[in-house]
Amino acid sequence: MTNQQGSNRISSGVIAAVSAAVVAVGGGVAWLTANTTQTPTPSTPTQRIPQSGQSTTQQPGNEQTANVYWLKATEKSFELVPQPIQVAAAQPNQVLETAFQNLLAGPTEGTNSTTIPQGTQLLGLKVENQNEVHVNLSEEFTSGGGSASMVGRVGQIVYTATTLDPNAKVYIEVNGQPLEVLGGEGVEIQQPLTRESYKQDYPL
Repeated sequence: MTNQQGSNRISSGVIAAVSAAVVAVGGGVAWLTANTTQTPTPSTPTQRIPQSGQSTTQQPGNEQTANVYWLKATEKSFELVPQPIQVAAAQPNQVLETAFQNLLAGPTEGTNSTTIPQGTQLLGLKVENQNEVHVNLSEEFTSGGGSASMVGRVGQIVYTATTLDPNAKVYIEVNGQPLEVLGGEGVEIQQPLTRESYKQDYPL
């Protein structure tokens, strides 16, 4: 009987000790958790991930080669010579617009020349039906020079406008109106113009 009671006391003591240990450990864990510096969980970098159809940086357009046409003196007259330029453009018209901006700015190489009057501006440019190029120029385009100068500048416009499609048809406008006669000597402009018609009708 005495042994049984002793066993009960021992068992009760063991249980009490274990319970105390569990409480102590649990309290320690709770204290440790409460006092430990929490390392923030990194948030998902949603701002760095491009959304569908968007980009975090602007991508350059497709780079294309276009030719700007200048005049080069020969023994008897002039000839049209191309100068290639690289154009990064997202829209088709941007290639031709950039080419014309370079053309109207004037040549950068000493051996080339232009008969397009200084101050001529590109008022508009559009491509229609895939093979028709409409070029609208300011009135400065019609000023100054004789027939040779007029023929030369028309050639520069036609060849530069057809740099992406040599078979395209070109319509030249001045202040939004079709160009019919150019210069004081009355060079008649038969539109639409193509490279072939220019060679036949307006020899340099």
